[in-house]
Amino acid sequence: MTDLVAVWDVALSDGVHKIEFEHGTTSGKRVVYVDGKEEVRKEWMFKLVGKETFCVGAAKTKATINIDAVSGFAYEYTLEINGKSLKKYMENRSKTTNTWVLHLDGEDFRVVLEKDTMDVWCNGKRMETAGEFVDDGTETHFSVGTHDCYIKAVSSGKRKEGIIHSLIVDNREIPEILE
Repeated sequence: MTDLVAVWDVALSDGVHKIEFEHGTTSGKRVVYVDGKEEVRKEWMFKLVGKETFCVGAAKTKATINIDAVSGFAYEYTLEINGKSLKKYMENRSKTTNTWVLHLDGEDFRVVLEKDTMDVWCNGKRMETAGEFVDDGTETHFSVGTHDCYIKAVSSGKRKEGIIHSLIVDNREIPEILE
């Protein structure tokens, strides 16, 4: 990887993916790696600027690398996810998902709730869940190994805050992380 010009980490529901981009500014070569696996390879491109589009993660999320000339032989590389800049995508994602990281039985687990679909992901796999109405809201139950887990959804009582989601594992609340 001698022509490596950009590296991005993209947090999706199925995990954090590393995107690497090689751009040969003399040969026009373009290579895109996702999690170390080659996704796109183009040799001898006469047009040094443009776009490369590919998919990332289990949900095949659309990603595009934009290659723009800044001045002379300097280039700028920007990553778009689902048509939004990476920054905008991650800001929007923090509104539509909750993420927790926990350590159980000597192993790390990353649990993600997609609030729009109520899908729960753990270490890259969509979990089998069971929803249940309780007095003060809902609970979405699932298991991680031998551990009973549920995500509790309760109203904050404030319109701007909306619904508050909490992850409970073995009757213990896990603090949320911000990605």
